[in-house]
Amino acid sequence: MITNTQQIGFCTLVRKEVTRVFRIWPQTILPSVITTTLYFLIFGQFIGDRIGTFNGINYIEFIVPGLIMMSIITTSYANVASSFFGSKFQGNIEELIVSPLQNHWIILGFLSGGIIRSLIVGTLVTAVSMIFSPLSFTHPILIILSAILTALLFSLLGFINGIYAKKFDDISIIPTFLLTPLIYLGGVFYSVTILPDLWQKLSFLNPILYLVNIFRYGCLGISDIHITSALIIMSIMIGLLWIITYKTIQKGVGIQV
Repeated sequence: MITNTQQIGFCTLVRKEVTRVFRIWPQTILPSVITTTLYFLIFGQFIGDRIGTFNGINYIEFIVPGLIMMSIITTSYANVASSFFGSKFQGNIEELIVSPLQNHWIILGFLSGGIIRSLIVGTLVTAVSMIFSPLSFTHPILIILSAILTALLFSLLGFINGIYAKKFDDISIIPTFLLTPLIYLGGVFYSVTILPDLWQKLSFLNPILYLVNIFRYGCLGISDIHITSALIIMSIMIGLLWIITYKTIQKGVGIQV
């Protein structure tokens, strides 16, 4: 049960994270919307018109759910990684650790910024996508659930990156060399059914493939994978990342730069 002290501390941390997102909105919200709009324009309008239909639907309509999910993944990850490392760099994370606020509320407080920012960006990107292609919402509850779970999953990954980062450059290594390749190979722009057998099997090792297909199924009712299995895999990953994050904070790992 959360006490009054814990509630005040947690709400203060959430307010700080959310205020940060809105205070520097030209950096936290606008770039992702502009970048994704360019994807809609180039891959959807220019290239999509040449491709025509894909799996029975217009190509631009096919890639819209993946692009929305891509914006949620990148913004949630980047927000928490930069915010936590910024607290380390400024030296105020130590004050949080020694405060009465319990570790799980500290973690949730930082995650809140990434989740809220990514959902705002995802909503704005969805609104922009409607300009280029009318988007159906076949399973709206699944859309909301998958967006929240994805934001939570990559906020946790960003938190872990922030913990182990020693300098500002370190928080861009994983997005550049790991996250971006996984996104582009995660079925955002294509269906894995068109790949050779070997590449299909390798694609199923990519967790982003499951996230994109859950969201695409929620929007369009089509998917390359079994939705229930994808939700189970996502839940297991979130649980494992939460345990890793909690244990590292509990042991004081990476608190100092």
